[in-house]
Amino acid sequence: AAEFLIAKKYTETKRLAIGGRSNGGLLVGAAITQRPELFGAALPGVGVMDMLRFEKFTIGWAWASDYGSVANPDEFAALLAYSPYHNVKAGAAYPPTMIYTADHDDRVVPAHSYKFAAALQHAHKGNAPVLIRIDTKSGHGAGKPTSKQIDEWADLWGFLVHELRVDPRGIKG
Repeated sequence: AAEFLIAKKYTETKRLAIGGRSNGGLLVGAAITQRPELFGAALPGVGVMDMLRFEKFTIGWAWASDYGSVANPDEFAALLAYSPYHNVKAGAAYPPTMIYTADHDDRVVPAHSYKFAAALQHAHKGNAPVLIRIDTKSGHGAGKPTSKQIDEWADLWGFLVHELRVDPRGIKG
């Protein structure tokens, strides 16, 4: 989709952001580790980032029917091929990234985001920020109070406005 939008001149890399949460966070992590040059910013949220160890955390064992299991050699190879944590490349220039998670998430434990953020920060060669936002006293997202949702969205949108160089008074061409 990113290549299509760029090829058709709907946007350009420096103005294209990718974001998603939960399984969408996994997708964002996989996309930026496979094709970091396509994106001007990334917002992976509460995503499963370590596909080789997800079965070891809380309810992760129940997802083996969705993702596959490291116990099966063919599935192990497939998981390794797209696992965001395992595909961070030393010396790559990653887009400005704000990883977000919650300290009481018992669905996708925050360790996934912590490990991914640390790996990106360590391997990243560019000047673009790689940040992590940790919501306290919150879980995976359901039932989050409106005030916490507002705080989270203000941080995410503020990050995008800054990193994509959006003029909040309107886009000027």
